[in-house]
Amino acid sequence: MVGKPKVYIDGKEGTTGLQIYERLGGRQDIELLLIDEEKRKDPAERKKFLNHADLVFLCLPDAAAREAVAMIDNPHTRVIDASTAHRTAPGWVYGFPELKPGQREAIAAAKRVANPGCHATGFISIVYPLVAMGLLPKDAALSCFSLTGYSGGGKKMIAQYEAADKGEALFSPAIYALPQGHKHLPEMQVICGLEHPPVFSPIVDDYYKGMATTVPLHRSQLTGVSTLHQVWQAMADYYGTYDGKRLVYMAGDPTDSLDAASKIYGNAKAGANDLSLIVAGSDEAFTITALFDNLGKGASGAAVQNMNLMLGFEETAGLLS
Repeated sequence: MVGKPKVYIDGKEGTTGLQIYERLGGRQDIELLLIDEEKRKDPAERKKFLNHADLVFLCLPDAAAREAVAMIDNPHTRVIDASTAHRTAPGWVYGFPELKPGQREAIAAAKRVANPGCHATGFISIVYPLVAMGLLPKDAALSCFSLTGYSGGGKKMIAQYEAADKGEALFSPAIYALPQGHKHLPEMQVICGLEHPPVFSPIVDDYYKGMATTVPLHRSQLTGVSTLHQVWQAMADYYGTYDGKRLVYMAGDPTDSLDAASKIYGNAKAGANDLSLIVAGSDEAFTITALFDNLGKGASGAAVQNMNLMLGFEETAGLLS
């Protein structure tokens, strides 16, 4: 590659696209391609930008993302798709670098990377290592609840929550996707290798951003561990603990009174790009919570992390304060 890599955001006007743009706006190691505002929906102009870029972010609805991929005929153009369209598709690498050994290398070498969903990021960060380490069987019957700020719902939902005359109901939490058909469920099941999807209860509340995704467990569901400390230690061995350099890490040992969590706020990681895993409870019944920003490690921050790997930059460039 000669000169700075050229990067194009298709769908810069949406929440995820704008967040990626903000993270890249001050970077001096890339050339950000900007389409004329009046031509951003012109197929011919979009195709020109899609094929001129070294790397493209797709921040589009699923159908539009598939359409954009079909428009790319430059074999050197690499793609990070932030939509749901390709997260379980053959030929696409799942964009969670911390998932398992070799995942970073797979992303770095990939032409097509599917950025994870926000709720799925939290669930997979908890369940995948438990399954991979042989502690949790693949046929486990799991449940998950996930609290998110309203920014994850896009422009329409943001407008509803920020309207001066919003209805009384919007001041309280709302459990949604009740028919168990949430769009993140396929990747939750497929990526973790589960035989059944979890019973999933996403909850949106009256704050802008931040996410707390929780999986409750009984020790009887696990094998190879008999105490809460052992559960924490296994996860800490898998991800490591906080060192200021990791983007996914375990919070403190819950059996240490100084580190034990008694309350978790959903917006505690608002504005951050990392993800902290919190174990809490007793030896018999406990929860593991992934605490992160739905627009950070749950969307745009993760996309930039994947871009850094694909373009050969420091993985955490522009992501750690």
